[in-house]
Amino acid sequence: MEYSELPANAAEMRLSPYKKDFQHSYVFGVFPIIELADNRPSALFRIILSSKLGEEGRRLLTEKAAAEGVPVTVDDRTIERLSPKENCFAIGAFRKFSAPPDADTDHIVLVNPSDRGNLGNIVRSAVAFGFRDIAVVRPAADIFDPHAVRASMGALFRIRPAYFDTFDEYLAAAGRRNLYPFMLCGSPMEAEAPDRTLPCSLIFGNESAGLEDAFAHMGTPLRITHENTVDSLNLTVAAGIGMHWFRQEVH
Repeated sequence: MEYSELPANAAEMRLSPYKKDFQHSYVFGVFPIIELADNRPSALFRIILSSKLGEEGRRLLTEKAAAEGVPVTVDDRTIERLSPKENCFAIGAFRKFSAPPDADTDHIVLVNPSDRGNLGNIVRSAVAFGFRDIAVVRPAADIFDPHAVRASMGALFRIRPAYFDTFDEYLAAAGRRNLYPFMLCGSPMEAEAPDRTLPCSLIFGNESAGLEDAFAHMGTPLRITHENTVDSLNLTVAAGIGMHWFRQEVH
């Protein structure tokens, strides 16, 4: 796991509202901060509390911070500056992280996802179905944007995320595997069973355009069957159905 480099005074530096080019990001809320402290403790470098935070939440976060040697401050002005919502009572500041995909595990591959909320929700579903390697092909939404982090409900800190400039770049890093692009021109999903001779990659496209036609010639394209009253499913729904199919068929 690689973590971004921060200045030596990161624990004291003035924190500004998130920008994509930052080497750090923020997670809002007591439970997601606990997920961060439990699963990526070396990424967490500061916790900021609101004076309005309840006693139990304050105790939990203070204990987690003490165990990891992370400074805690009560600072309402910083909370107001960093959070877009008024009901935020705790913020965790963390270093961004990435990891090359594990060649021996199954992957979720997202090609040009454009919505931060969708990205976070897919991460949450991936963790629920036992996927830990998430590959994202650019251009794409920022998985570390606080909106995506919030949508993941802390699941982000349980995965190994990696960005790639092209799908070919992902393939070169992923190792030999079976590919399952989800496309409208694919075979009915229920008629197929995953080939377990190699690890598998479930591949999903952009919210509006889906996957390019070239993916129809890669691996085993699959289609989620549904009535023709709609053209396609929401990306998060399609990804969830695809992951559930895969796990049901495997187990």
